[in-house]
Amino acid sequence: MKILHVAIAFASISLAAYSTPALAQYHIDLEGGYVDTGYNDIRIPAKGGTRFSLTQDLEAQPTYFYRGRAGYTFSDRHTVSFLAAPLRVVSLGTLRKDVRFGYTTFREGEYVETTFRFDSYRVTYRYDFFTNESWRIGAGFTAKIRDASIKMESADLIAEEKNTGFVPILNFNIEWKFAGPFSLLVNGDALASPYGRAEDVFAGFLYQASKNVIVKLGYRILEGGADNKTVYTFSQFNYAAAGVVILL
Repeated sequence: MKILHVAIAFASISLAAYSTPALAQYHIDLEGGYVDTGYNDIRIPAKGGTRFSLTQDLEAQPTYFYRGRAGYTFSDRHTVSFLAAPLRVVSLGTLRKDVRFGYTTFREGEYVETTFRFDSYRVTYRYDFFTNESWRIGAGFTAKIRDASIKMESADLIAEEKNTGFVPILNFNIEWKFAGPFSLLVNGDALASPYGRAEDVFAGFLYQASKNVIVKLGYRILEGGADNKTVYTFSQFNYAAAGVVILL
């Protein structure tokens, strides 16, 4: 299954509207790098569960990520794309208090391992409403499928809570070509409501190495969560991201 996920992610890859979409209708973008957890607070169930932190009560392990998007730009301004972005973060440690997670209670002093999984699959449409030689600015909509789970296990107990759902999000893209082959790019998906929020935003630099290859380097933030009758969970992840964009 992991091999299948990798194949899907790297075959279905990132599309953003870069400087030369008129020359290349199809786009492939591979991205990977290092992930550090800013915070990760959970309480499941929202009523009766124990609120605890996967970064303060436990120690979140540094990890690496990969993601990919594939898409198509037509009439120079319209972009349709598909994203696959899996994420796994493991937290380890000895509990300093009793923790009720789901329908299982883990006792103070137990050593536990928690796996936070947040896989995201998105279909995006964006329209670039302003373009010239230096700027490309667009906005659109993203339909996101969230496939997430949190699993906690000790020597004697194991509990897992899964959540799969649909989330509509706004998409945006701002690129400034400021010096020859160099560009500054800020793009992502973001939306907030009284019940939760979600942001996945990249900010960094592009270098057009050739007609069909763009190299990118920057920072990505993934943040958000939900507070409802079922769960309370809010997390933030900081990415050191690098990648390559292939224009076909």
